[in-house]
Amino acid sequence: MTPKGIIPAPSINVTPLIDVLLVLLIIFMVAAPLKPHRFLAKLPAPSINRDLPPNPLTLVVTIQPDRTLKLNNESTNMGTVDDVSPLALTLTRVFEARTRNYSYRPEKTVFIKAPRNLRYGDVTRVLDALKATGAEPIGLQLDDLK
Repeated sequence: MTPKGIIPAPSINVTPLIDVLLVLLIIFMVAAPLKPHRFLAKLPAPSINRDLPPNPLTLVVTIQPDRTLKLNNESTNMGTVDDVSPLALTLTRVFEARTRNYSYRPEKTVFIKAPRNLRYGDVTRVLDALKATGAEPIGLQLDDLK
């Protein structure tokens, strides 16, 4: 018997709590492999005839070693890696014009060509700006592979 006015300390039965946690752990272990975790990459098919002329609608954004940007090797200034707004504005205009002129699936493919010694974050910044303009798909151009 407890004396009058003294309340016994409560005790929590943790056995049901452990059972619930084990069931949740099993559910997460089963569900984790079902989550898709892949990155699709489109690789060019080897072609027999390599003397094909390039597509005139192809857009190539070149990142120069001094971190300036060029579109299709034109001499006009398209900004720098830190300020991609001139490039984004130009590509938005190009895509809008192509949408008006072509009624079915306008060409919005853009390739990024950058030197290998450029930081990954700089290329990602340009890639994000291209995605914001509506470019799809975006490819990375590698010319020095054997």
